[in-house]
Amino acid sequence: MEIRAIDTPLLDWAGDALALGLFEDAVELTGELAELDGKFAGAIAELIADTEFKAKEGSTAVTRVSGGSAVRKVILVGLGKPDGLKIDSWRKAAAAVARLAKKERCKTLGISLPAWNNDPTATAQALAEGIQLALFQDNRFKSEPEEKPPTVERVDLLGLGSQDDAVTRASQIASGVILARELVAAPANAVTPVTMAETAQAIASEHGLAVEILEREDCEKLGMGAFLGVAQASELPPKFIHLTYKPDGTPKRKLAIIGKGLTFDSGGLNIKGAGSGIETMKMDMGGAAATLGAAKAIAQLKPDVEVHFISAATENMISGRAMHPGDILKASNGKTIEVNNTDAEGRLTLADALVFAEKLGVDAIVDLATLTGACIVALGDEIAGLFTPHDALAHEIQAAAEIAGEKFWRLPMEEKYFEGLKSGIADMKNTGPRAGGSITAALFLKQFVKETPWVHLDVAGPVWTDKENGYNNAGATGFGVRTLVNWVLTN
Repeated sequence: MEIRAIDTPLLDWAGDALALGLFEDAVELTGELAELDGKFAGAIAELIADTEFKAKEGSTAVTRVSGGSAVRKVILVGLGKPDGLKIDSWRKAAAAVARLAKKERCKTLGISLPAWNNDPTATAQALAEGIQLALFQDNRFKSEPEEKPPTVERVDLLGLGSQDDAVTRASQIASGVILARELVAAPANAVTPVTMAETAQAIASEHGLAVEILEREDCEKLGMGAFLGVAQASELPPKFIHLTYKPDGTPKRKLAIIGKGLTFDSGGLNIKGAGSGIETMKMDMGGAAATLGAAKAIAQLKPDVEVHFISAATENMISGRAMHPGDILKASNGKTIEVNNTDAEGRLTLADALVFAEKLGVDAIVDLATLTGACIVALGDEIAGLFTPHDALAHEIQAAAEIAGEKFWRLPMEEKYFEGLKSGIADMKNTGPRAGGSITAALFLKQFVKETPWVHLDVAGPVWTDKENGYNNAGATGFGVRTLVNWVLTN
């Protein structure tokens, strides 16, 4: 699919479908729209009247244009009330238009929306992102993909000429989101620690990043007992992935992004039972998927920031070698952990990854993890939890997420709750009481970062959606990639 930012006048554009954006409570046709309606023999006004179109955010309507017009169909998309609209409204509007154009079997599509906040660059990027993310389909595992209407082949963003760089940037970011979606959506027999490492190596080879894959023996030498404790039951070898992007010249900042990489989580000897959602545990590497997706995008965007992308990738399985409830593990910073629940494994892998990242001398660390069901109970399926003792870093992530349209809510790190993690025979346990489970998980991770500003993102809910939502199709969402990219770009 080709996306073009062009300055062809609205009245002169020709193609299968022309999409027009309207604000709520302002659907009257004036100026150029009135002239266009005259050219279309009143089809736009008739569509508004027949459908009682109010231009509520995300609403759409479509009709055929008769009389031999150079435009076959006209689409209306609602932008909502003009006051306080965010850039994500434009992203969602473009997604809604693209899906409808495909359903209407349109190969060429023109989109004419007012620029958000008088910012044509941000508008072009948001529209291009929404189009590409909405039209992405994953048919890799179907022997005979279902019959689909002809895909949209060309989209023209009208009135946004000279914004080719913004469209290119959108495509680069979307490629990272799509990679994350494909990794999360793939089954655990397709995405394994080995294939995750191969994906990292492919990104490095294609985009000029440095890559280091630590094998089990390397991790043993570094004392990564927490990570290896989780990995020891699997027949597949663990892979500690470290990708590095370095800009030309001196970087203005050094950052680390860590993603939880459990390619399948059986729960270990505390096996997940009926109703536990064990069949969805291919998604437990959603943090690592976002990390690799961000690496792919950032490598193409080339910011003047050094970024380290890290994941301790493994399965959490059951065998005669499995760690037992009650075992004591020693992490690479020397802290000892009593394993009172083998199904709280992600934090064990992240512990050694955090220690590794801090030794790199970075200025800030972000980790993403599908860590706790407790966070879903607290915030639902669409909002991720944000935990950090560092206010400035929290504000950076929240600002980046605002641009991305990804939702985070900062939750407290109540130090008193660490009492529930104390062990009588080790430095700590790996789980605390049921109440406040996402908070105690964050407090556990905090023990493995000494001084570096750090934020933990619990993304257990938003990495997957059961139904079409905005520019996300049902299934894997690629959540977190765009927030990470925006964070790096604005540092």
